[in-house]
Amino acid sequence: MGSYQPKALGNSLLKEFPIDRTFRNLNHGSFGTYPIAILNKFRELQDKFEASPDRFLRFELAFYLLESRKALSSLLNTPVNSTVFVKNATTGVNTVLRNLVYHPGDIIVYFSTVYGAVEKLIASLAETTPVRARKVNYEFPISHDELVQRFMDTVTKARSEGLNVRIAVFDTIVSSPGIRLPFEKLTEVCRKEGILSCIDGAHGVGQIPLDLGKLDPDFFVSNCHKWLFVPRGCAVFYVPQRNQHLIRTTVPTSHGFVPVPRIMKTGSELEEDGPFAKPIDAFFAQSDFELQFEFIGTNDDLPYLCVPDAMKYRQEVCGGEEKIMQYCQTLAFEAGNRVARIWGTDVLSEFCSSGGHLDVTKEKRSEFRKCAFANVRLPITLVDDQNVPQGRIAKAEWPVVRMADAVPTCRAMEQRLVLKHSTMSPCYVHAGSIWTRLSAQVYLEVSDFEWLASVFKKIFEELAIEGSMASLDINPKL
Repeated sequence: MGSYQPKALGNSLLKEFPIDRTFRNLNHGSFGTYPIAILNKFRELQDKFEASPDRFLRFELAFYLLESRKALSSLLNTPVNSTVFVKNATTGVNTVLRNLVYHPGDIIVYFSTVYGAVEKLIASLAETTPVRARKVNYEFPISHDELVQRFMDTVTKARSEGLNVRIAVFDTIVSSPGIRLPFEKLTEVCRKEGILSCIDGAHGVGQIPLDLGKLDPDFFVSNCHKWLFVPRGCAVFYVPQRNQHLIRTTVPTSHGFVPVPRIMKTGSELEEDGPFAKPIDAFFAQSDFELQFEFIGTNDDLPYLCVPDAMKYRQEVCGGEEKIMQYCQTLAFEAGNRVARIWGTDVLSEFCSSGGHLDVTKEKRSEFRKCAFANVRLPITLVDDQNVPQGRIAKAEWPVVRMADAVPTCRAMEQRLVLKHSTMSPCYVHAGSIWTRLSAQVYLEVSDFEWLASVFKKIFEELAIEGSMASLDINPKL
């Protein structure tokens, strides 16, 4: 990457990324992307691995992993021996929740906007263990303080019923809607109340500043492939030493697992289990926790090894973490406001209103919008036989959609965005409206989102003409 001056952020940086020039990548939040320089590093590592698989896997991989873990420890202010890798945030949350031992009366508390896979994980645990779940429901508009209070009220009510809140799961930044939660306050509440905190930071590392030494969660996981310019899949998993005894096994269990010694009866004799060999020689001092996550079967762990180069690129080419985060947060704020003005709607925050009024002065104080996402209300009115939202009936040029058709409408619009217009902006239903999530990134500018607003307008026109989903064939022949 050289020792040149950082480049200007914006569309001029797009040439640094391997994105198809006919496709506008406005959905960085779903799968991320990474620069050509990191792609080349990734391929270099693949070549090195394939040139001598045994040498690389048996004698070199551990050293590469340690360097990557050191890099993330420096970024997150964590001890190296508490910082390991997993494939993605979902795997990390699974590792935490599936390792805990549950008893009748134990519950897991989570928010209604939790990532879908995590909610299904909790449902799965409720089928196979004594644990049960309590959901903290909320809709916008709501403030950070009100959200924390709802969490506390849920805990208080559960305890009044004789239940034990074993662990709470919450996000740094929610996937859908893309908003920043008060995870710092929630972590503090958990600590004071004696509740384990499991932070799903899928959209954390690389998008917002994180000091885990100061935050001090019980468990934390964050994807590196979404916002840190690292190939997929790669996530950092942080477990402070005080809790490492709770993580008995990786998911899936592999060679690093250390069984508890036990006495077995063989024939007429009693004997103790013998020692279990480590899968790979420990070339340097590592704890059982670290060794567990060093080798989880034959897999492609090369994305983990790209972390130091990705961090170096962000510093040397983009100007560093603070510059990147400030650019993306400012762009998300301005782009969200601009698209809302074009459509005559508003942006999701504690100040949003069903009347579609956008008060920028208030929006600047929004705690939920301090991230690289913006969620804009689409000018589509959802109606049903019982609830027609007076005062928000769509203008003549905007479509009216039955509530039962809301989710299919979202999927159809996304399909049309990708297959016909070569872009993507996730659509979802929240609080009686359809919204779209905008993702800012260093290679984008406000003009990209103005273009997106015009593309959506074309789709709105199709909906309005037909008055339903008819014009958005779920399998369009494009």
